[in-house]
Amino acid sequence: MKRITVLAGLLVVFALSIALTAQQQANKVDVQKLKDNLFVLVGGGGNTAVFVTTNGVVVVDAKNPGWGTPVLNKIKELTNKPVTTLINTHTHGDHVSGNVEFPTTVDIIVQENTKTNMMKMIPNSTAPDQAVPAQTIFQQNGGKGLPKRTFKDKMTLFKGPDEVDLYYFGRGHTNGDAWVLFPALRVVHAGDIFSGKNLPLLDANNGGSAALIADSLEKGYNALNKAADTIITGHSNQMTMADLKEYIAFNREFFNDVRNGKKAGKSSDDVAGSWKMPAKYTGYAAVDANRLKNNVKLAFAEADKAASN
Repeated sequence: MKRITVLAGLLVVFALSIALTAQQQANKVDVQKLKDNLFVLVGGGGNTAVFVTTNGVVVVDAKNPGWGTPVLNKIKELTNKPVTTLINTHTHGDHVSGNVEFPTTVDIIVQENTKTNMMKMIPNSTAPDQAVPAQTIFQQNGGKGLPKRTFKDKMTLFKGPDEVDLYYFGRGHTNGDAWVLFPALRVVHAGDIFSGKNLPLLDANNGGSAALIADSLEKGYNALNKAADTIITGHSNQMTMADLKEYIAFNREFFNDVRNGKKAGKSSDDVAGSWKMPAKYTGYAAVDANRLKNNVKLAFAEADKAASN
């Protein structure tokens, strides 16, 4: 009987080992080197930036649940310096859920509206129309992973070549979209307010705005055009400031198309059913029908009223 018990125990350990190995292989993080001390980790959610400073590592975004540890393990392959700072660009689960796997010593920083959103966020989801559950992923982990510091419009961390500047230019994807500038490297992480060349996800439940996203993007362009050459997007490849300028025009044109459709007496469904990506926006992703319907609905709601940041 004792031999059977031991054998059963070994089989359980073996099965757990296989499961862990499979999970680690599934959570594969790919590395893109932008500079000698700046990397982008791809996979498992939003793009993660890793900035190696003199005294430690600054991380931007921590991906989906279960991806925090793979991120930390990949960082160990890049440097032996400790992770000291984690910045979340906004509240969505594919950017903040990995926070709970970071050491409690890490300084977590977000825009002030994002902290409010994180307190009530939907675990494991970025769907803006889902009901909020009884507990967030952070409450499930005793509050671990929630931000320790916030900023309103701008915050500067560190000095000289290690400087990191955090900006908020207004509502767009959410009402807390942070831009993270590495001035010495002329690179900025824009998060999902510029997730790539696509129709953006506008999360009204977390303050997103169809009416204001173009203005917020334009403020970012005006403030950063002379400071950065490269943009780390939320989910796509790196972009340029010229790409951002085009994206501003695209978002402004989209809102105007919807507003004009409403003025012409069309319904929200009519506009969503007839709108097509303009041919001049080459290289833009195929339009998701549900996202289009959501964005048109939000634009309709905002078309006749003044909104503010």
